[in-house]
Amino acid sequence: QLQLVESGGGLVQPGESLRLSCTTANAKYDLDRYAIGWFRQAPGKEREGVSCISCSDGDDGEEVYEDSVKGRFIISRDNNKNTVYLQMNNLRPEDTAIYYCAAVPAHLGLRDSLGQHEYDFWGQGTQVTVSS
Repeated sequence: QLQLVESGGGLVQPGESLRLSCTTANAKYDLDRYAIGWFRQAPGKEREGVSCISCSDGDDGEEVYEDSVKGRFIISRDNNKNTVYLQMNNLRPEDTAIYYCAAVPAHLGLRDSLGQHEYDFWGQGTQVTVSS
């Protein structure tokens, strides 16, 4: 079964950047075949979708972003490393959360690109804290 592993979280000050990585624990799974989403859950809040790639019907490479991160976060793939990244720039205290990556086979298609119910496989999460 596909197992996802996130890394790259940490403690940063407002305005700084972090890059999160999502890869597989089992190299036989090719993430290029999956729609990958990044989600986050802040203390006391529901988990929400942040960004996804290859998650829009009809466009394998299209990226989707939640409004609050547009222009600050960038999702990308490195197929050679079988890794999906979330580059987070100009971080704000409200970005503090546990960040999860999730995957679903891309050929299935997604009706709701950032709907967590669409995704079958989840990582354990990585903590991001933005504080001065």
